[in-house]
Amino acid sequence: MTKWKINLREENMPLHEALALRVPTAPIAFLRQLCKKQRVTVNEDTAEASRLSSVGETIAVKNSQRWLECIEKLPVKPEQILYEDSNSIVLNKPAGLAIHRAVGHEDNLLHHVQDFLSLRKENFQVSPVHRLDIGTSGAVLFGKGRAAISKFGQMMIAGQFSKSYLALVSGKLTESGELASEVPAKGKIKEALTRYKPLASTENYTLLELQLVTGRHHQIRHQLAVSGHPIIGDVRYRGELINELDRPFLHCHQLTFPRSNDERTITVKAPFPEDLSELLVALHFAPTALDL
Repeated sequence: MTKWKINLREENMPLHEALALRVPTAPIAFLRQLCKKQRVTVNEDTAEASRLSSVGETIAVKNSQRWLECIEKLPVKPEQILYEDSNSIVLNKPAGLAIHRAVGHEDNLLHHVQDFLSLRKENFQVSPVHRLDIGTSGAVLFGKGRAAISKFGQMMIAGQFSKSYLALVSGKLTESGELASEVPAKGKIKEALTRYKPLASTENYTLLELQLVTGRHHQIRHQLAVSGHPIIGDVRYRGELINELDRPFLHCHQLTFPRSNDERTITVKAPFPEDLSELLVALHFAPTALDL
């Protein structure tokens, strides 16, 4: 079963057109047939191809060989799209994938987005509004078109964006606080501020929610390491290695930003990755810590 939620870009579209927007590798006739054969449900009810979609509804498609072949050809999978409107798209970036082309990382999320939009025949400029490190997973916002990219850049500089992260760190923290310190950034030393709140803990580890106030390179990783609570799996900053986790336990789980055309505030959440969830279970965190 392939599942995702309808977002603003797909609102009031006939069901088969909403399907085509997520899976542009699938022929329209094939998508109509899927609906006719009752292989597509909306909120667990079968629906006709002509049914208009609404924001927040859950689409589910029963897998078949042909459907999976269409999915396999996609550079961006349906469930990766966390939000989309005419000027922006938010994707759930997996750990290990660079946002831009980098040395040793020819494959990158920007190329995935460009290739995906090309399949839709939407050939306009697209650019990430902010960055995540290669080893960090979570929500990434891309602007679509020069005007939107420029407007988002202005909003970012004006401090109108909010990014929240989840990190597992060494040591037990029981109270909320701030990390206010200098960090190296682009060859200079700059002031940085991060707010944090403990969500759950054991005797040796704490799951934190962190909010960036400033946006310096490696800010969270550097500040937590200096504070004596390095992120688990973050080898560069002396983080402890547990259960062969091959990346820092750091996930951008919530992104809040104004829309570029009307400045209505949008909040997007990125699902908690399976590898990080499994580590919390292995470390005997309370079940409530997994409700993310």
